Amino acid sequence: MSSHSSDGQLITRVVTVNDQEAFAELVQRYQSAIRQFCRRLTAGDYFLADDIAQETFWLAYQKISTFQGKGSFSSWLHTIAYRQFLKHAGSQSTEVYEDDSHTLDESTDKAMEADIMAEKLMKQLSLAERVTITLSYSAGMSHQEIADITGFALGTVKSHIKRGKDKLTSIVQQKPPLTLTPQ
Repeated sequence: MSSHSSDGQLITRVVTVNDQEAFAELVQRYQSAIRQFCRRLTAGDYFLADDIAQETFWLAYQKISTFQGKGSFSSWLHTIAYRQFLKHAGSQSTEVYEDDSHTLDESTDKAMEADIMAEKLMKQLSLAERVTITLSYSAGMSHQEIADITGFALGTVKSHIKRGKDKLTSIVQQKPPLTLTPQ
């Protein structure tokens, strides 16, 4: 298996000959981004995020023949992940995303601490702000791609990003600094 194959070549192999190694290559390429996206949507609920990411790739495997290549494969996966998240969010009778079930130990490196802090900061945002900011800054997607994934109007995407950025800036600039501990 060549890691130099394009997404399109790998998708073609999966669709035409059910090449599971080709799909495994796609999972390898995108699993970190999808898992991070899911963690941000769930505001740091690692267990739920991993479940959603796994469901995303399972559904992508089942539906890969429907991928038309009009957008990027990454956008298609993010769309599936977002819809899976919404299914989970809609099935919950109470807000489960405020759970802070993981703890930091003293040996956690700075990158991990920054990632966890980002997830805690994301708890301060609405779901719409979390998803648009995550897709814009973490996934590097354009406003139009975000609109396509979320179904929000383009102007709404821009508004959610601006409002989310303003909230985060306000939180970070608070004096004394905001303590992000479980309530």
